[in-house]
Amino acid sequence: MREIYYITKRNCQVFFRDKAAVFFSILSMLIVLGLMVIFLGSMNSRSVVNVLAEYGGVRDTAKDEKNAEYLIQLWTLAGILVVNSVTVTLTVMGSMVQDETRKRIMAFYVTPVNRTKLALGYIFSAWLVGIIMCVLTLVVGELYFLINGNDLLPVGSLFQLCGMICANTFTFSALGYLMALFIHSDSAWSGLLTIIGTLVGFAGGIYLPMGSLSETVQTVLKCLPVLHGASMMRQVATATALSDTFAGLPGQVPEVFRNELGITVCAGEHCFLIGEQLAILAAYAIIAIVLAALINRKRRLKDR
Repeated sequence: MREIYYITKRNCQVFFRDKAAVFFSILSMLIVLGLMVIFLGSMNSRSVVNVLAEYGGVRDTAKDEKNAEYLIQLWTLAGILVVNSVTVTLTVMGSMVQDETRKRIMAFYVTPVNRTKLALGYIFSAWLVGIIMCVLTLVVGELYFLINGNDLLPVGSLFQLCGMICANTFTFSALGYLMALFIHSDSAWSGLLTIIGTLVGFAGGIYLPMGSLSETVQTVLKCLPVLHGASMMRQVATATALSDTFAGLPGQVPEVFRNELGITVCAGEHCFLIGEQLAILAAYAIIAIVLAALINRKRRLKDR
């Protein structure tokens, strides 16, 4: 365990020592959060207000607009947390690619530390940094809500979100390590990060709500961990705001809204529970670790 601790500590220090990488990770988080709140948030909140006006009869328009805006902002924040859990962990995992391209990883191979502990060191470092950056995103989001006169999320919801952040970041750290085994240059890894950073917003139903996508695309996305990670965080983040926004409306209206915006993910008649979605994330992490172990074992035998 000491070896894993020191490798994890070393990789975390490598990331935080690179001030530019930390700065741009935070900056990109703030830019994406701001753009989504300003543009997508405004567009989606207007849609909610229109639905309330259509089905709700005589209502307080000003209150509906405030509730709808807050609801969409919470929905957006949950999506951003998942985007960060992917992009930040992959950025940290880039240290493994750098170690390989600069031949530093050979120094580990000649030490008594086996490759399993080395792999866990890379995964745990990406996991810890991912948690830190995602929790920072959550704090910034909560401060933004507070400044705008909205209530903070309940303490219980915050603890649930932190637990889900841990689950998401660990899964994507494991998947990131598996991908890093096949990348052997910094430029290739940077290109992969660009592609994944672009696609993850669509895979989580963030840039385009689920209801805007075709049935075929929705079916594919429901097989990916990104959508389930975003969905369970949205369920927790928006629970109170959703009840306040759709108060007085027929039950099928908020249900349709949950499905359209990917708050609830359903396959046929079955809607996934949070426990099931956590199990899906865990399954992806276990499969990634097992495959990575098999690949490392094969390479180790080949090197002998």
